[in-house]
Amino acid sequence: MRTIRVETSSATILLTEAPEPKIRDRQTGEIAKDAHSGEALMRVGVVYIEEGESSLLHVTVPESGVSEGLSLGAPVSLPGLVARPWESVFNGQQRHGIAFRAAAVAPGAVPAGVGA
Repeated sequence: MRTIRVETSSATILLTEAPEPKIRDRQTGEIAKDAHSGEALMRVGVVYIEEGESSLLHVTVPESGVSEGLSLGAPVSLPGLVARPWESVFNGQQRHGIAFRAAAVAPGAVPAGVGA
């Protein structure tokens, strides 16, 4: 499936859920790993605010891309953020959505002019 780059320079992104391991199999507790590098994957929750609209997102990042000093409610940056549409059939039910992935999650800043 095609990935779509997400331009974040004019958005405010706030951390709403601390990084935690992304679970591949809920029954066994197996941690998801990157298909190419084998590195463990983490999941973070953010609120993405742009042009007066907000969305709650879960973003997958590699474990090595999680920076120190992240605080809940604080601005973060998500370099290399991409969106990838997905669909699957589970127990006879068709499901679909958008998965978000970034190269890292790091402390960020509120864009200039926001709230002014």
